[in-house]
Amino acid sequence: MVKDMIPTALDVLHEPHRRAILDRLRQRPHLVGELAEAVGLAQPATSKHLRVLREAGLVAVEVEGPRRRYRLRPEPLAALDAWLEPYRWMWDDRLDALGAHLDTMDDPSADPPEETR
Repeated sequence: MVKDMIPTALDVLHEPHRRAILDRLRQRPHLVGELAEAVGLAQPATSKHLRVLREAGLVAVEVEGPRRRYRLRPEPLAALDAWLEPYRWMWDDRLDALGAHLDTMDDPSADPPEETR
């Protein structure tokens, strides 16, 4: 990402803490402190991640006096999903093949046959 450019959803989603923050925000809006506790970061680090997510348009902030409540903005994710749509065939076929292969394998968590007990 070049300095002074607005980051896109794709630019910022590689970072695991940002994805964890978005996962939390799928449920409902959260205060910064709630998000910091949930993802296991200090509040300043969480605020930095939220700033990046806000600049990419993935979250919106509502100011309530000294508090900041963040909510998910699904529009950029919908645009990313639409962009990925033509590529899904590449992994859908592979996932179907994996599922078929796994269906042919013995289940190691199943009870052993009666004669081996």
